[in-house]
Amino acid sequence: MAVDGKGASLEWGVKQSFRGYVEGAGGSIQVTAGGARTPDGGFAFAAVPGPGLKRAANGALQGVGRFTGEVLFQAHGGMLQVFLADPAVEIGPEGAVITVAPEPERDRRLTLAILDLPAATAGADGDIVIPSKLSQDGWQLLGDHYAPMTPLDAVRLKLG
Repeated sequence: MAVDGKGASLEWGVKQSFRGYVEGAGGSIQVTAGGARTPDGGFAFAAVPGPGLKRAANGALQGVGRFTGEVLFQAHGGMLQVFLADPAVEIGPEGAVITVAPEPERDRRLTLAILDLPAATAGADGDIVIPSKLSQDGWQLLGDHYAPMTPLDAVRLKLG
């Protein structure tokens, strides 16, 4: 199976306590451009069509799965603003990460989270549930509210 855009998706809430902080402070979370909120308050992103993330002969995930959507966290009258767009799950020899475009122009990408592939489990719907931790770049993007390597919400990956 491959993430080929046909029924494939990425569900990830980034960090439940961060979402709760933003909304609890009277802020807002806007999800646009193909993203959507999930029933638990996280986010769902549809796969971009094309080759990418797939299972190797041994069952291991490999490649890059690209997804579409934007999330904008705002609070404190605009003093807190975090923009995340078009997440990608990238798996290489050094490990697995989630990268995002941190600005609407999408001129660059940064690593937001590190994925723990060896700890991945199968979800009830046949999806893949992967624990994630905040990266160094992610720490800066989230405004240094959480230290690097802080556990984040698990990633739910549905292959098409």
